Amino acid sequence: MSIPTATEKRLLTADEFDTVAKSHHPAVEALEKPELIALIRRLREFRDRSTDIARQQRREMRGKADPRGARPAADNTGTTMKKQIFAQALKRANRELARLLDAEKRPTMGEIGRRALELKRANARAPHHTNSH
Repeated sequence: MSIPTATEKRLLTADEFDTVAKSHHPAVEALEKPELIALIRRLREFRDRSTDIARQQRREMRGKADPRGARPAADNTGTTMKKQIFAQALKRANRELARLLDAEKRPTMGEIGRRALELKRANARAPHHTNSH
């Protein structure tokens, strides 16, 4: 299930939101390959950090770890939501990168046309069979 943009804006810092916003539909398609790779790296850092914080908060709630702040964490739903937001953004960005890489592998229409012309010319030069009895 996708998370609404309003929820993303409410849960994330301005820097985090700007990064996640680049992974949404029209913006992600406008990115060049190096920019997309940098975006993926940044999203992965955000996701990993949120995962670590959520894990620490879970341990604090169970009493297994000392509190990092003034008092132990009572709830980690916000951090877990942030982790999900970053994971979804990362998935969108990875999908776009895969699409770009796939497009690079495919021959262009010009290459296909040149190949067809090359085959046609090679066929025209080849000796043809004649039916002589």
